[in-house]
Amino acid sequence: MVRLTFYGGVGEIGGNKILLEDGDRKLLLDFGFPYQRHKLFYEEYLKPRGGAGLLDPLVMELLPPLEGLYRDDLETPGLWPQFRDRPLYRRLDHVDGILLSHAHLDHSGYISFLKNDIPVYATATTAFITKSIQDSGKSDFDQQVCYFSPTVRDYPSGWGQAACLASGDKQQRPFRIADKKPADLSATALGFWSHGFWEKSTRQKEMASVPLAGHSGSAFNLRCFPVDHSIPGACAWGIETSAGWLIYSGDLRLHGKRAKLTENFLAAAAALQPRALILEGTNLRREQNATEQQVYENALKAITGCKDLVIADFSARDADRLLTFLQIAKDTGRKLVILPKDAYFLKTLRLLHPRVPDIAQEDSLVIYQETLASKYPSLWQRNLCQDYSGKLILAKDVSEAQDRFILCFSFFDLNELPSIRPRPGSRYVFSSSEPHNEEQELDFRRLHQWLKHFNIQGFGVPVEVNGEWQVPESERGLHASGHACGPDLLRIARELKPTTLIPVHSEHAADYVERLSGMEVILPALGKTIEIS
Repeated sequence: MVRLTFYGGVGEIGGNKILLEDGDRKLLLDFGFPYQRHKLFYEEYLKPRGGAGLLDPLVMELLPPLEGLYRDDLETPGLWPQFRDRPLYRRLDHVDGILLSHAHLDHSGYISFLKNDIPVYATATTAFITKSIQDSGKSDFDQQVCYFSPTVRDYPSGWGQAACLASGDKQQRPFRIADKKPADLSATALGFWSHGFWEKSTRQKEMASVPLAGHSGSAFNLRCFPVDHSIPGACAWGIETSAGWLIYSGDLRLHGKRAKLTENFLAAAAALQPRALILEGTNLRREQNATEQQVYENALKAITGCKDLVIADFSARDADRLLTFLQIAKDTGRKLVILPKDAYFLKTLRLLHPRVPDIAQEDSLVIYQETLASKYPSLWQRNLCQDYSGKLILAKDVSEAQDRFILCFSFFDLNELPSIRPRPGSRYVFSSSEPHNEEQELDFRRLHQWLKHFNIQGFGVPVEVNGEWQVPESERGLHASGHACGPDLLRIARELKPTTLIPVHSEHAADYVERLSGMEVILPALGKTIEIS
């Protein structure tokens, strides 16, 4: 009997946490950051207390109360007796591994809480991107996926409470690479895995490195299927269980530049005659998606003819989108301006994919240095500036030649505009998804105020119509979603022909029941177990 318990990704987009048990064997399918529930309680200046360890996320029901699963250094005295009467409480003595589908934090973020001896199975690209995101990010204690600094608790004399601090020593998680042999990676790539792009400095403490290893050794027979998504390295997983093959889709699409990967997955997974399919349903109610080629054509049309500054708002970790706008920059005689963290991401990706542009050699790529940069930048930032010293530009450089640049800025980078002073007639091309919650709706209202203040023309920017946010019909096609649309999701289900379909990562999972007549569809419930025999 195979048991599947769903601790996240139920009735929400993201936050996937699925426990698979087959006898004594146990796997976690992703362990993501629960953005939807997190935003109910927290925001930028109100966060879980790092020094409280597991207490805050357990009390606020962001983490399932699974004693034995989490890092010992995050446990406070008397923690678990407070949760043993909770409905979802159980003791989990061991887990054989985590199958990570891709590097987006809504699938990976809460790995930061798990015991350090649980191996993480992933593609090489996902492992390296995970490290890149953490190296160059704020790396809050609840998003330290690849490595972490153990919490040390001390009780100073005369102090009633424990003083908590992170030790200076970093511990790396054991990643098991599913699609490459670590021996095939370059010395530079392995050096990055152990230290990062900061090894030039002797002041940086080396982390306690756990070498990359191949994926053999799991208690399960696993299959890793590369698929197309809006971040490189995404994969679906096949797990051979006592009930037959179980397929976990992760996030995927059939309309992207690497749709062939997903097509190959469909053929290979269907050949396994899966007993069960856990399938995402983000865009189940969307009838079609724009392609990346359409994004290129529509964005080029929006930018062509502009004699002033262009700002492109998209996720730079969507490598396809970044390359789309790089090509547009070339076609319009401009340079694409990326942020240091985006340069770090590209440099990381190039370790595994030599066709990724070399920033040093790409004339149409430059790096924006923030106007009020920290007096003490991180080592990775200092070394990046040394490596690409001839590629750095400042606000005054952009301001003085506004017709020569496309700024890769998001909403959260707009505070640079007072230094740049975009001329009236500049354009803001929004190439990302619409707002999904009240907080994002507030951000879009602020975005419209920024555009109005500087007299910037928006393209593809969602507007509020009768209480709903939508892109004006004449400006659609500037974003290719990372998720398959409804007809493609139904096609995936029908071609794989599972005995049982279990939808996750969707706000409309019940639609599968109506649209897949003749197929058993079981809707998961939070904390409940589905048995497969």
